Amino acid sequence: MPAPTAPGPRSPVRPRLRIGIGGMAIESSQFCPHRSTYEDFRVTRGQALLDRYAWTRPDEELGELVEWVPLVHAVAVPGGPVERATYDRIKGELTDRIRESGPLDGLVYDIHGAMSVVGMTDAEADLTEAVRAAAGPDTLISAAMDLHGNVSRRFAERLDLLTAHRLAPHEDAWETRERAARKLVERLLSGKGRPHRAWVQIPVLLPGEKTSTRLDPAKSLYGRLSSVEALDGVVDAALWVGYAWADEERCRAAVVVTADDPELALDQAGLLARQYWTVRRDFRFVGPTGGVDECIARAAASPARPFLISDSGDNPTAGGAGDLAYVLGRLLAHEDLASGRITALHPGITDPEAVAACFAAGVGAEVTLRVGGRISAGTGPHAEPYELTGTVTVLEGPSSPGPGTPRGNPAYDGGGRSAAVTRGGVTAVLTERRKPFHTRADFGALNPLDHDLVVVKIGYLEPELYAMAADWLLALTPGGVDQDLLRLGHHKVRRPLYPFDDEGFEDPDLTPVLLGPTA
Repeated sequence: MPAPTAPGPRSPVRPRLRIGIGGMAIESSQFCPHRSTYEDFRVTRGQALLDRYAWTRPDEELGELVEWVPLVHAVAVPGGPVERATYDRIKGELTDRIRESGPLDGLVYDIHGAMSVVGMTDAEADLTEAVRAAAGPDTLISAAMDLHGNVSRRFAERLDLLTAHRLAPHEDAWETRERAARKLVERLLSGKGRPHRAWVQIPVLLPGEKTSTRLDPAKSLYGRLSSVEALDGVVDAALWVGYAWADEERCRAAVVVTADDPELALDQAGLLARQYWTVRRDFRFVGPTGGVDECIARAAASPARPFLISDSGDNPTAGGAGDLAYVLGRLLAHEDLASGRITALHPGITDPEAVAACFAAGVGAEVTLRVGGRISAGTGPHAEPYELTGTVTVLEGPSSPGPGTPRGNPAYDGGGRSAAVTRGGVTAVLTERRKPFHTRADFGALNPLDHDLVVVKIGYLEPELYAMAADWLLALTPGGVDQDLLRLGHHKVRRPLYPFDDEGFEDPDLTPVLLGPTA
């Protein structure tokens, strides 16, 4: 990097840091029949990549200190494992661009941590090893992660800094990325070199719906991280709950404390790990739960409107297929809903063939469709298509992200065309592509507030839905992200592991391992 021209002997100019930005992010359920391909990813490069992050702007503090080098970033709606050819293609472009960018002082590594790739184990470790090799030993790498990611030793050893969200729902997702960038810049400017990382895994694996920071014990555990980070000598403190719907040895909770003082890092990491283990049985679902028929009956009888129900087992933002019509069938089996005395809106069933048939028929036409099961066919009775006869009430083309939607998240890219079909009091929204419904804008022309019940393929409610709900229930439905982990069939996770093993499970060794400065 050429030295800039100094304006005079009294005013030397500090050379701007050169920091690359890139990564690959997806959450992959290995119990979902869907396979994620290149077309599922939103890939950004150049200025469009820099525009994802407010802090890269020249008028921002970090923008003045750093020459930000856009590499490539690929992010997809959670789904099934990534096809190997897709992974190799994105990995190849990312590492090629790192090499072509010339020497980098640092790299902001924007990933998730729960990516699975067909035929691989610990895909993030493989990707990180390749990124480290491309960047070289002198580049400091700072990873920004989701707290539902997994942190194996092999993965953590190739990083210099790593941090994760501290809120679930992830209202701090962009704050996490900025923290990773700021910590990296501070480190490079300080001249202190690489910090130590105290790493420890905890043999606990729980779904996100049981570890929301809206409730204790997760609320208190994550609330302690800022006080640990504030200790003199500590750079960052992070806690991961792990990803429950993959079946790999790395899937479990983890703690990493990054610090200049190695003993302090070990002490604090061990303390956090022991606290997590102690409260493992105290985690509970973020809301009241029940079977689907029970939830529908309770919602129908309640005066609260709108009453929201989570179809948690087929949640596409946790990795579910999003094509199960099981709950639609149960809604129409309820007499008050079938007759129209009570209304319900059930958006987000992925079925491109049914959408095409609705567009061919037109608004106002009566159609008979076999809805759902396009991806999940053959995975069980809950995945059978549902024969729906009803009236096409709404047709919408591909939509754009609404005001205030998160930047760079393909979950808000519209899901292609959609069609609403109404039978009795139930309106089902069918989509061409897998698409979550998290915000009012995602519902398009349909107003969820106009319905008594709203059934959404989600786990815990995202902020806009949470604010909208007069009351809500978490339905424990089947699917690729079933909340009942014990019936999914994990075979490769490292045992013993809570809750798969409980009685007679002796206290584990939670001694942290010190990962020294990366060579």
